[in-house]
Amino acid sequence: MTNYIDAAVSRSRTTLSIFVAVMLTGFVSYLAIPVELNPDVAVPIVITTIIHEGISPEDAERLLAKPAELELKTVDGITSVSSFSSENAATIVTEFDIDFESQFALSEVREAINRAKARFPADTEEPLIQEVSAATLPVVQIAIGGEGVPERVLLRIAEDLQREIEILPPILEATMVGNREELLEAVIDPAKLETYGIPSSAIIQTVMGNNRLIPAGQVDTGGGSFAVKVPGLIETADDLFDLPLASTDLGVLTISDIADVRRTFKDATRYSYANGSASISLNVMKRKGANLVQAMEQIDGVVQAMIPSFPPAVSISYINNTAPIVVEQNMGLQGNMATAMILVLLVVIASVGVRSGLLVTLAVPFSFFFAFIIIRMLGFTYNFMVMFGLLLGLGMLIDGAIVMVEFADRKMAEGLDAREAYKKAVERMFWPIMASTATTLAAFLPIMFWPGVTGQFMSYLPITVFAVLTGSLFYALLFAPTIGALIGKSSDADKAYLRSLESGDPRNTGGITAFYAAALERAVRFPITVSVLSLVTLVTIVMAYGRFGKGVEFFTEVEPNQTTVQVFSRGNFSPSELRDIMLDAEERIRTVGHFKGIVTQSGAGQQMGGFQQSAPDLVGSIFIEMTDRRDRDIDGFEVENEYRRAISNLPGARAEVVSVAQGPPVGKAIQLELAGDDLDELFAEAERIHDHMENGMSGLIDIDDTTPVPGIQWEIVVDRARAAMLGASMAEIGTAIQLMTNGVFMGDYRPTDSEEEVDIRVRYPVEYRGLDQIDSLRISTLNGPVPLSSFVTREAKPAVSSIQRVDGDRVVYIRANAAPGVVADNKVQELEAWIEANPPRQGVYLEFRGANEEQEDSAAFLVTAFSLSMALMAILLVTQFNSYYQALLILSSVLLSTAGVLLGLLTTGQTFSIMLTGIGIVALAGIIVNNNIVLIDTYNHLRNEHKDWSLQEIIVHTGVQRLRPVFLTTFTTGFGLLPLAMHVSIDLIGAEVEVGGPITSQWVSLASAIVFGLSFGTILTLIVTPAMLALPDRLRNMIGRAPKHMPIMEAELSN
Repeated sequence: MTNYIDAAVSRSRTTLSIFVAVMLTGFVSYLAIPVELNPDVAVPIVITTIIHEGISPEDAERLLAKPAELELKTVDGITSVSSFSSENAATIVTEFDIDFESQFALSEVREAINRAKARFPADTEEPLIQEVSAATLPVVQIAIGGEGVPERVLLRIAEDLQREIEILPPILEATMVGNREELLEAVIDPAKLETYGIPSSAIIQTVMGNNRLIPAGQVDTGGGSFAVKVPGLIETADDLFDLPLASTDLGVLTISDIADVRRTFKDATRYSYANGSASISLNVMKRKGANLVQAMEQIDGVVQAMIPSFPPAVSISYINNTAPIVVEQNMGLQGNMATAMILVLLVVIASVGVRSGLLVTLAVPFSFFFAFIIIRMLGFTYNFMVMFGLLLGLGMLIDGAIVMVEFADRKMAEGLDAREAYKKAVERMFWPIMASTATTLAAFLPIMFWPGVTGQFMSYLPITVFAVLTGSLFYALLFAPTIGALIGKSSDADKAYLRSLESGDPRNTGGITAFYAAALERAVRFPITVSVLSLVTLVTIVMAYGRFGKGVEFFTEVEPNQTTVQVFSRGNFSPSELRDIMLDAEERIRTVGHFKGIVTQSGAGQQMGGFQQSAPDLVGSIFIEMTDRRDRDIDGFEVENEYRRAISNLPGARAEVVSVAQGPPVGKAIQLELAGDDLDELFAEAERIHDHMENGMSGLIDIDDTTPVPGIQWEIVVDRARAAMLGASMAEIGTAIQLMTNGVFMGDYRPTDSEEEVDIRVRYPVEYRGLDQIDSLRISTLNGPVPLSSFVTREAKPAVSSIQRVDGDRVVYIRANAAPGVVADNKVQELEAWIEANPPRQGVYLEFRGANEEQEDSAAFLVTAFSLSMALMAILLVTQFNSYYQALLILSSVLLSTAGVLLGLLTTGQTFSIMLTGIGIVALAGIIVNNNIVLIDTYNHLRNEHKDWSLQEIIVHTGVQRLRPVFLTTFTTGFGLLPLAMHVSIDLIGAEVEVGGPITSQWVSLASAIVFGLSFGTILTLIVTPAMLALPDRLRNMIGRAPKHMPIMEAELSN
């Protein structure tokens, strides 16, 4: 297996050419990889939105949601069907198995909805079916506003921008938000209808009958064939204005005689403001795989090119622009990696000299560029999780190079030239390096099979680590020996020291080595004592952490640079009243300051869809983009706290600050699902638990539930017998009621200045639009004008704002966040204990969902993955050493090093992050295993080579020979990550040192786990592992020679 090195060294020019080619190809791949914030995770969810204007929540459930649910349940692969019925619409959320094919799922859902459409009411709009994906999240929101700018001008500018942006290659679509739909409205005068004796239904029939496409065909005249055209569609407002209604002796009565026709907008149900002025926004989504930064540059180019053509009062601003976040995250992490590389280089040079130091440090760029080639070939983007994998790999990739270079240095100290020394290093260290890399990869292999959305999100991590470590393996076994054979040279000062490590007395080397040799010699004499102390230390740390630990969290909380304020209120508010509530909240935010962009949107239930449904009483949201943290004297967490204090006493409303969470979307930290058949019992139980969370528990904020918002709706009761006696039909009565509310839909037309169809509606003037007009309004019947009040009464009845179902069952959610400084997992345990002591009503079933459910699933998987990793590593170690004891010894060092992580968490007061700390432990296992594999391999080699040495001499020489490479591995990895572990970001590229900030808060849990665990594990590797190697011999001496019927045990102990 090692003969290849002769060819590689003898053909060094070819080898170096391959090395340079990989570096250049990797660099080009790095430049070509698309950059984005988060991985494009294919969430197995399809959302169907069914709109029917004016429909009530009860009717939406009965007529829209239930027929759709029945058809969707017949589709294969569906795990859950949820519905959310509210006024004007029903939303169906269909969840599939995680291994679903998105196009197949969309096709199956579309077919099921098409079958259900036959049972929808006639006026139901075409259902909107869309897949949930990270790619559908906007990369930027472009706000178009300006004080005093007419709404129609803003709409035209938004449409022009939308058209130009959507033709850009990286852009998928740009959706408009905050705009009102255009409308051709005919406002009819009821008095004139009564005067002329024209029923309202006649107007409807006239408009609908004169707005049809008439395919007239062709006519053959004998002299040719000619197309015949009959213009039957309404194309302008004048076409509607001039439609004839009736004819008399005095002439023709047209719509213009009884109605005012105008081009306008639909009544406002939502309001949008950007930086203090009314606005229309464009939410821009990029295509999958497109480079986010380049896409934003092209978008900005289009906007800047069009600004000169806009009126001077128009302002364009970018809100929630993710490109600068990605650039800062990317550059900040690269700067910290560069810092780590410089620190590694300095430490290695100080230990093994300039040549060897450069040889070791080259492993970092080569491994990264090799990984970029693989990432590019796999079609990955350069996102948060890929950066995570690169940072993890940085702590592990130089181990093989250190081992190889250090061994070659010792051989050169013995008198071999560089060429022979590196050949010997490859022959001697090939299998230990292979085994150590394989065991590290085995630690990450199970993570590739992480199930669910979280698994898809995390899958980028192990693949990136595999790519980095594969590159480091090639470098350590091929390129490092080749380059070392050409430039390697051991300094004279090192030669005497290195020779003493091979055959001299280690205690005479002086300095740290002599001190370590003396300490190790003492530990080897008392292996049982060392073993007991190690076990006691492990148990003590675990028990201390169980008692004093800060708890568990899913993802580490990262300092925000943007946040959202959501406002909730219960009552029958008009859109203008909701707008005033939101503007009051915005003004309070403005008094706090610390923002550079602010977008306010009002409208009940405007946060529909997505990964988590909002509370039914949501009336609006305020998106806040904070000023640069360098320009503030407080961090992002404190800014959010100030916002919370400012909005804490909104009159008639409550508000909460929603931080931007890391990782896969899971909603609020605490989510409790209540399901049951009896709605009264369900709502009562929800109220009981909500009250306990609000008044009986501390440390919870943003508590809400999804119980329907109480309100009033007016029910129009028609005396059908009385109406029939007076000659009034239900159709005429219904039309009259519609004319007093939203108007009657007559069809649509496409004006020449619009790309979208415009609705045509007929309605009464403003002074006639009210339920109190029922008493005075008269309708035309066959018996003449009749007052509506003759057979119509109105009753105020309780209104249901929304109805939520999961798999056919009514459900209610109670949700909350943990207050700053409080661990959500501890509150969940407290709530679980209270529920166990105070069980719910009979027929009501409880289950924790959201972040807690995802956290428990992830924790359970990580335990399984860690166990499987240990089993895979055990197989590899037994194969390498052919010894159960030595394999068990190495695996035990992994468990013992985990105690160092817990000790670090206790010391720093950090919370155990399931994702970051857990993955850090997996990475730590790889590093610790590497050191122990090479140490035990050296022990076995010395034992076979020096038969005349005592066991104690062999172990002491083993430890001393491995001291420097273990120290280098520990110190370079730990020192490189130490700034991040201490909440310090040192960016050499950007020439910036920052304490705190998003970069450090994002990676501190990972860095801390590796730094503390590695520091603790190094002591185990250098003291406990060598002492444990002497344990079998000591036990044999204590209990005497093993009986003859135990040959396997005796052979194992001897080995």
